Amino acid sequence: MTYEELLIELISKDNKYFVMTSENRAAMRGITTQIKNNFIDTGITEQTMIGMAAGLALRGRVPIVHALATFLTMRAFEFIRTDVGIGNLPVKIMGSVAGFLSDGNGPTHQAIEDVSIMRGIPNVNVFCPADIEDFNICIRKVLEHPSPFYIRYLNLQPVVQHTAFEIGKAEIFGDGKDVAILVYGMLFAQAFKAKQILESKGFTVRLINMRCLKPIDEETILSTIEDCKLIVTLEDHFITGGLNTILAEILMKNKKTANVLPIALMNKWFKPALLNDVLEYEGFTGIQIAQKIEMAIS
Repeated sequence: MTYEELLIELISKDNKYFVMTSENRAAMRGITTQIKNNFIDTGITEQTMIGMAAGLALRGRVPIVHALATFLTMRAFEFIRTDVGIGNLPVKIMGSVAGFLSDGNGPTHQAIEDVSIMRGIPNVNVFCPADIEDFNICIRKVLEHPSPFYIRYLNLQPVVQHTAFEIGKAEIFGDGKDVAILVYGMLFAQAFKAKQILESKGFTVRLINMRCLKPIDEETILSTIEDCKLIVTLEDHFITGGLNTILAEILMKNKKTANVLPIALMNKWFKPALLNDVLEYEGFTGIQIAQKIEMAIS
């Protein structure tokens, strides 16, 4: 079932679901006329949209809001924190073109601190699917969850067949013990290529699609730390506040140590270009990731 089909089904069965956007209809372009009584476009007014969504939620509705991730998480941050987070309202916050997916738009549009910002708000959970199949498998449970969620929306084609989803549980590919790659979002495809390259050279690799960064699958991370020689955190996000920071928090909390290789944006915005050129220039292609990992374990 596609995302649009799911929205139509949810609204047809329960009028409490509302789809909202601040002039960002890419994810539901084909159905706005079919859900017009449950669809609101506020224009480019992310703060207003979140305020309206909170008001609807207080009246028993479940708003699903859509906007560019950078403006949704930063421009409307106070509204999300205060109106949605404090009240633990079931608003679903769908940010598009997050991370490297903003490719050529420049630093003003680069949502590369969004995970850090959103996971820092009490009650707000974070879901980052690997591709459109992963998104479609998982999104029903996210939308039906009673607490707010921030979602990195994407529409990339899958490179693997994904498994069933439980909130707070990661998806594991392989049981290798030389390297474990922890990843979320669109870089899963590059991590999968890196896994194939490393395995062709004789390394055993465990690839973990985190899916949820909050709540995080702490159990899987701790067992992976015990099993694997090298732990790699891979993310199209600033190194501060994202997966690498989450791993550090888990290590400290459980009084554990690990050999960790973080691959992230090191205190800089990325150079805007077409997506494949961004990945190449910034060192995030599958080949480049594999090279960095091989150097770390050689």
